[in-house]
Amino acid sequence: MAKLSNKIKEYAKSQGVTEIDFRNDVLLQDDSNGQGAYIKEWNLDIAKPTMEQLNSYEDAANTFEANQQVIQKRLQEYGTIAQQIEYITENGLEAWQNKVQQIKTDNPKS
Repeated sequence: MAKLSNKIKEYAKSQGVTEIDFRNDVLLQDDSNGQGAYIKEWNLDIAKPTMEQLNSYEDAANTFEANQQVIQKRLQEYGTIAQQIEYITENGLEAWQNKVQQIKTDNPKS
């Protein structure tokens, strides 16, 4: 199940809003009563969505979350900037480009 914040991001994106500050624009709260998180405060200039509307973005939010994991895995495999420069210096730019392509092939995004 996707995080509520990611469903909100997908909903907002569909409404033309690409940046959300979850400390000011939208405040979430979980009362630890088994009901999960909910929107406590909504300060965006678009209509506050219902839970039904947000749940319709479940698949998109799941894809976003899966892709974030893939991106983190890729970044780990690329190594630091210094490691990448060292690789290019020792093996050449083309070898590095091939390595990057292989990492992307091995770790595809949805």
